[in-house]
Amino acid sequence: MSRSLLSLVVPFYNEEEAIPGFFAQVVPALEAIAEIDFEIVCVNDGSKDRTLTLLAEAAEADDRVLVVDLSRNFGKEAAMSAGLAEAQGHVVVPFDADLQDPPEVIAKLVEKWREGYDVVLARRSDRSSDSYLKRQSALGFYRLHNKLAEVKIPENVGDFRLMTREVVNVLNALPESRRFMKGLFAWVGYRTAEVTYVRHSRCAGKTKFSGWRLWNFALEGITSFSTLPLRMWTYFGLLVAATSFLYAAYLVIRTLVHGIEVPGYASIFVSLLFFSGVQMIGIGVIGEYVGRIYIESKRRPLYVVRRRYGKSQQ
Repeated sequence: MSRSLLSLVVPFYNEEEAIPGFFAQVVPALEAIAEIDFEIVCVNDGSKDRTLTLLAEAAEADDRVLVVDLSRNFGKEAAMSAGLAEAQGHVVVPFDADLQDPPEVIAKLVEKWREGYDVVLARRSDRSSDSYLKRQSALGFYRLHNKLAEVKIPENVGDFRLMTREVVNVLNALPESRRFMKGLFAWVGYRTAEVTYVRHSRCAGKTKFSGWRLWNFALEGITSFSTLPLRMWTYFGLLVAATSFLYAAYLVIRTLVHGIEVPGYASIFVSLLFFSGVQMIGIGVIGEYVGRIYIESKRRPLYVVRRRYGKSQQ
């Protein structure tokens, strides 16, 4: 019987400090999995340090390593998509270069796949290695997203998972250029199992996700899979209209009972400011969706590959 091929897809962005430890831990962990051949698809997402140089050296030393060098920094979602498109394995595992996800867990994912599952999720049972703010913001995002969107994202599950070739082919065929991968992973469905693990601290370097980037990432996820923020403004408009009719009735009754009073300018000024702010927020929400339509309508490629290193030097 032919051995199955596992593709490990790893985006890299300014990770020169983590690369030596990455290969030192990941390669033995993959070699320890019985009856599995593997390839490591490394996507250099426009790094400005020595990341590309070190990856190219790794590809030259080990023909199981393929390096895909993007022409600039396109972001993790695009880099992940590039890796999925390059992967040739029967099963594909997205993975992070910082080793917060232990590579030994990959063997457990393979065991579940051999039981017949198409997707095996790696769920974090302990995130104490992350900061309190990151843990709470992540929990808040998952809960908010799952209340707003029809497609539910499993809590405490990142990109780390195993997917069969059939699932990856479906993901690669999706046409959108603005991708929220966690949502797309959940959207495709298929028979799914879970494996729990304890998340570690970064092996080296610093996280590339600032608070502002995390906020934009969350906004991308919500607008990608829910139109409820748009629908909410319809409900709010109906509420304001109903309130105005009730207030108008109150004014009529008060005038009949007490006569006409001189109105105050303070209440009018506050009302104008409030509803002007509400209108601007509504326009901003609409703008988020119009902006997505504008970007998608251009049909630009998700990423541009500058060069490949390793294997056949494609």
